[in-house]
Amino acid sequence: MLQHQILHTVRLLLLLSVSSWAINFDIIKGDVGLQEGNVRLVGTGISSAGRVEVYHDGKWGTVCDDNWDMTEAKVVCRQLKFPGARSVVVGKDYGPVSGPIWLDEIHCNGTENYLVRCSIKRWGETDCTHKEDVGIVCEPMGTNQSFGDSLHPLDHTIYLSDHLGQIFDKGEACDFNILVQSPTQNQQNISEKRVFTQVCTHKIIMSQFPSFNSTQENTNVSFDISVPCQPYFTSFIRYIYTRKIDVNFSSALCLHWMAAEFGVMQLMTDVGRLFSKILSEDTSFHTQVQMYSYALETGDVALEEECLQYLAWNFQNLTTSPAWTSLSVELLKSLIIRSDLVVPDEYFVLQSVESFIMEQVKSITLETQAELLRYVRFPMIQAEKLYENVSSSPLYNSHKNLYNEGIMQALEFNVFFLTTLTKNSKFNKENADFHPRIYTADPWSTKIYMIPNESLRYQHFHREYNHYSHHGYFETSLISTPVHSSLMFKDKTVNWNADVLQSQTECSNKGVRCDTVPVARLASQNNNPSNSHTGKILYRNRLVVMCEGLYICQVLGFKSELIPVAMNGTQVVECPCPGGHYVYKFVVRPVYE
Repeated sequence: MLQHQILHTVRLLLLLSVSSWAINFDIIKGDVGLQEGNVRLVGTGISSAGRVEVYHDGKWGTVCDDNWDMTEAKVVCRQLKFPGARSVVVGKDYGPVSGPIWLDEIHCNGTENYLVRCSIKRWGETDCTHKEDVGIVCEPMGTNQSFGDSLHPLDHTIYLSDHLGQIFDKGEACDFNILVQSPTQNQQNISEKRVFTQVCTHKIIMSQFPSFNSTQENTNVSFDISVPCQPYFTSFIRYIYTRKIDVNFSSALCLHWMAAEFGVMQLMTDVGRLFSKILSEDTSFHTQVQMYSYALETGDVALEEECLQYLAWNFQNLTTSPAWTSLSVELLKSLIIRSDLVVPDEYFVLQSVESFIMEQVKSITLETQAELLRYVRFPMIQAEKLYENVSSSPLYNSHKNLYNEGIMQALEFNVFFLTTLTKNSKFNKENADFHPRIYTADPWSTKIYMIPNESLRYQHFHREYNHYSHHGYFETSLISTPVHSSLMFKDKTVNWNADVLQSQTECSNKGVRCDTVPVARLASQNNNPSNSHTGKILYRNRLVVMCEGLYICQVLGFKSELIPVAMNGTQVVECPCPGGHYVYKFVVRPVYE
């Protein structure tokens, strides 16, 4: 009798929960009563019209109007329990906004019950400003209803997840056993399935996912899972009941794999979005390397690029980490081929590659050594520095021709103008060897620090000078660089103003128009000195955003002299900075057109 009552309760709860489970990936606790994916309309004083805002990561944010039409409006109105949608409002000022722009280029098919069930990009990934926040007007309650027949919704689904969790925890009246086996190695190195976990579940719950094979006939099923993932399996099954789970960098890969393996696609998608948040948590870099390997194994191209990008940005830290000597040759190749590698200079890349080879010299063939060394951009190294130091390299005798060829390339690039270089049939200015990475050593970069204290003062460091602002604003940094890295321009310089403008008043004082604030500004004070003889020189400058000077969380390209920066919730960086204390590094990158 008790078993029958419990199963009846489970069936009722399951039916009630179908429409609410999409929004309960509850990894971060917010305000009481608020759930991940909640929506609201604000700025008009009435509940059926206003700016669309969505709740994510513990705070409200807006939605960009790109690709937004009545289909998306209907989904929001449906989620808010309104009968329908009347119109989409674009360009209206609904008042001040304190949160980020959470969603951009969202696409719904019109049948979704929740906005977050639509196809969305990564949370916070946008090129919009708050001037593009979308608004909608819904059909108010009572429309098309006769007097006395208005609807008054009662929604208690907020308690549903906890109730289902209690049913799972008690394990009463369960009728479907799942056995998880993890292969281990015995002393003879023969695989044996000894480690196992057993979880008792309810068929009616597990039947949502055919991969569990919870048919009427089956009462037991077994699966193979790796030993590292086994501790998270019970939590994974509990998520299927509750749609809530806590994720950290230790569990993320396993949860993502299990979700993909068993077809729990919402969990797989949301854990995938968390990877960027947890990449910075492991200073040993073992987790980032494991994530990269996992991405290759599963064919997850987006995750592969996310890992490579983070490792490229933080390459200098990677070279001193415990994970450095255990990198695969293929991973190192994938990194040193990139132009978004953030390093002091190209000579640092050469030294790092040589160090890596020497650590594994017994396991790396001469052919592979040469392949790695060829990814070094020798023309980007100062010729005299290369000439003075390369002959002392421990690998020079094994690769004399390669090093000498690199020295000659560097020499030619540094002592001839572009017009002369192009006369050589072997010279191809599109070749990556003739393009800089992101070099941060003097004289090519300067920093602006944000110093957190009660008076919100900011301190600016620039080489031998220290400047302080007592009004919460950044001071202008003056930086002087050669026109180009070639020795031919050694005595010709360009002066730059680098600053962060935090208000429209500051923008006006600088004579610039800012669509949003704060913005970083890197402006040349000189006319471009290039001419028909030297070749035209362009600047592909970068803003490197660091969290407390510890790791790089964003790299942005200057398309003009202004670029929005990540601060005060107006932008979202690739990986989080818990304290919100950023270091802004302005990098000048000259290239021949």
